[in-house]
Order: sequence, then C-alpha cells, then structure tokens
Amino acid sequence: MKKVRKFKVGKFLLFLLLLIIILILIILGIYKYETSPVSKSTDPKIITINEGDNYFSIASKLKDKNLIRSETFYKIYLKFAKPSSLITGDYELNEAMSVREIVKVLSDENGGKNNTIKLTFREGLNITQMAKIVEEKTDIQAEDFINKLADKTFLQNLQNDYWFIKDDIYNGQIYYPLEGYLYPDTYHFEPSELDIETIVRKILDNTKLKLDPYKEEIQNSEYTPHQILTLASIVELEAVSDNDRAMVAGVFYNRLNNNWSLGSDVTTYYASKKAMTESLTQSDLTACNGYNTRCTSMIGLPVGPIDNPSISSIKAALYPTENDYYYFVADTNKKVYFTKNANEHDRIIAKLKDEGIWAA
Repeated sequence: MKKVRKFKVGKFLLFLLLLIIILILIILGIYKYETSPVSKSTDPKIITINEGDNYFSIASKLKDKNLIRSETFYKIYLKFAKPSSLITGDYELNEAMSVREIVKVLSDENGGKNNTIKLTFREGLNITQMAKIVEEKTDIQAEDFINKLADKTFLQNLQNDYWFIKDDIYNGQIYYPLEGYLYPDTYHFEPSELDIETIVRKILDNTKLKLDPYKEEIQNSEYTPHQILTLASIVELEAVSDNDRAMVAGVFYNRLNNNWSLGSDVTTYYASKKAMTESLTQSDLTACNGYNTRCTSMIGLPVGPIDNPSISSIKAALYPTENDYYYFVADTNKKVYFTKNANEHDRIIAKLKDEGIWAA
C-alpha cells in the first residue's frame, strides 16, 4: 500500500512539474508576442521625449502611436531590461520595431544616433521668424539661413526642381525671394541633415506635395504661382476659418478687378518690418514700397508674399467665394464683418469700438 501511495505521489509531482513547464512556456509565448513588432510597417512615427519623461510614463504615448502591443508587457520588459537613461528629443520609430528595439533607440545605448531635431513652423510665419527658430534648434545662424535663401545660384538650382518657383522671385523689391514658398509644418531632421540646403529642400518637397494636387488650376490661372502665394499670404493673416478666408479672398479679387488698392494693414506691417503686436504710424501707412497696399498709389498685389501660408489660405486664393463686398473688418473674437461700401464699413468699426471688441 505504501508503494502505491508513493507511486501516486510521484506521478502527481511529475504532472505538476509538466503543468508548471507548460504554463511557463505559455507565459513566455505571450510575453514574446506582446513585445514583438506590432506590424511590418516601416512608416516613420515621431515620438517626442520631454524633460521629466521616463520609460514608464511614455507607455501610453507609445501605445497611442501603435508602437507597442501592450503597456503592461512593455513595463514588464523594462523591469527585466533596466535600460540606461532616457534621452530627451524627437525619435523616429516604426511599427516593425520590437519593444527591445524601441527601448534601445530611446536610450543612450544607441549613442543618440536616432535622436532627431524637430523644427515646427506655424502657419503665417515669415522667413525671419523661421530663421530664428532654425537658429534656436540648430547650430545654424539665422543670418546664414536668410543669406542662403537669397543666393542666386542656390535659387536657380531650386527652380530646376520645383515647378512653382518662377522668375518672379528675382524682383529687386522683394525682401526675401523664398518668402511664401516654405510650407508651415513640423519637420524632423537627423543630425546629418542639419545643413541649410537639406532643410530648405525638405520644406520645399512638402510645399510641392501640397501644391501638386492644384497644379493644373495654378498653371491655368491668370495669376502666376507667385501671385497666388502672395494673395494667400495676405488672406492667411486676415482671417482664421476656411469660410472667412474664401470670403476675404473674394473681397480682394473684387478690389483687384476694379483697380482698387487692397488696403490691407498686414501688408503694411510687413513693409515696415514691424511685428503685428506693434502700432502702425501714419508714416508707415502712407509709405509706398513694393509691399504696402495701404499706399493709395499702389494698385494690385504686393511684389511678393508676406508670410508662408497654409493650404487653407492657398485654396481660398484659388477658389474664392464670389461676393459683392469690398470691405471687411474683424473683431477681437476673430469674427469677420463684410460690407459693400465705406460708410457701412465705418459704421461697423464704430459699433465694434463701442462694444470694446474692435481689433485695431
């Protein structure tokens, strides 16, 4: 009887051992799967690591970008791997990377080789403002950036590669030849790409990508690509919503078609090289040059763009809303009021002033 009992105990222990082994294999299989690449896609996804972030706090960020299968198993991996310090910066990852590969890129084990530099240019910035951002984020001086964009040999090389850059940019009254052509967006650069030509070409590649769907309309327009970008740059600073931008463009076309001055203050700011937060003087308003459309003797479009516009404003310049308005004004809430004549326009301004919401 004792032998039978020992045999049964031994059999039970063997069964238990096998069960434990099977469970371990299952857990390891799940762990391997959950830390494996999400897909085979190598499309780049940029992850920004900020000051104060750690490997655990970015788990949700990685999950939201679909770079990891499971936050839980990602954290389990970290418990075992104990990676070295997390380095701040922008990183290019993709869904074909495993958790181990992702963590390696984010740590100094990779020597920072995948640490990219992010340059963000919001809509409506001009070239001098963009140059300052480049200087802040890279070793490139703003002055060098601006000078390169005025180099004729460089510009001629660009003309060979980008259909929308024409000889209009060589007008001697233009402040910066590529103003209006540098599409506002967020760009990521490897350290090896941080030279002016590479930066500019990457931005222009994006401009081309945005303009290509409208190439036929632009080429068939009575206006040159330069003039369309010029109008779009004014619209960019005069209105916010898509509908208002199309209406504002319609107003400007009404003025152009009737040989009126555009009368836009935003062109005066650019002409006088003042920030929009500064006040315009009477001499600023009356000074005549290639940009100031408040100068009564200036009929038509300025000599070039005054900022780098969004696709929304470019589309407004291409597809304006037809209307019979010749004036508009915006309040401090960015609501735009359209009027047909100067008397109506003045009444609206007086009303907004009384209400304390005139955007002077």
